[in-house]
Amino acid sequence: MTIHTPEPPERLPARSYEPGGQRFPGPGRIRRREIERTDVNGAEHDFGSFVAARATSLLRVAYLACGDQTEAEDLLQTALERTYRNWHRVRHDSPEPYVRRVIINAAISRARRRAILNIIPMHSPPETSAREEDSDLVHVLMNALRALPPRQRAVIVLRYWEDLTETQTAEVLGCAVGTVKSQASKALAKLRTALGRDIMEGACDNAQA
Repeated sequence: MTIHTPEPPERLPARSYEPGGQRFPGPGRIRRREIERTDVNGAEHDFGSFVAARATSLLRVAYLACGDQTEAEDLLQTALERTYRNWHRVRHDSPEPYVRRVIINAAISRARRRAILNIIPMHSPPETSAREEDSDLVHVLMNALRALPPRQRAVIVLRYWEDLTETQTAEVLGCAVGTVKSQASKALAKLRTALGRDIMEGACDNAQA
């Protein structure tokens, strides 16, 4: 992905992330004004470099948090716009946890506003050449993930897909470590009931691999 171009494209080129053979959508809708900045004291350049390096990973978080490609791109766009406005404050720390927190909080807020979580569409990402059984397993797991309450889903995404520690997850969600532990325990119990213990343990191992 190239940032320094005389005529930046309106959208960043689409990229993909393929855990277990399952393709996740790339950040194709991130508008160019998030990276097309005059390089004053390096701040704008730093932000553009951050977007180019981490957008795909952050989009994965958004997709797992909401289950829909278009909404995930909107969540990421919102998070990047807010991050740019606060870049002077977050750039010297690690900005990625800040963006994750904005994405997760926005996803939870949207789900709560809908009142009924299962009306959020869960579109399957495009098929790839992966083995059919792997694709089916990911599809089943994603639907089980969708059925969790928003905060429990967020804990599972951050702990087992993003591989954050309990402390890091608590910082992203703005809650106590004990809350992360209890929410993870409840969520895993529900997933084991829905999927079966063997499938669930294999899925968690693959997510952390």
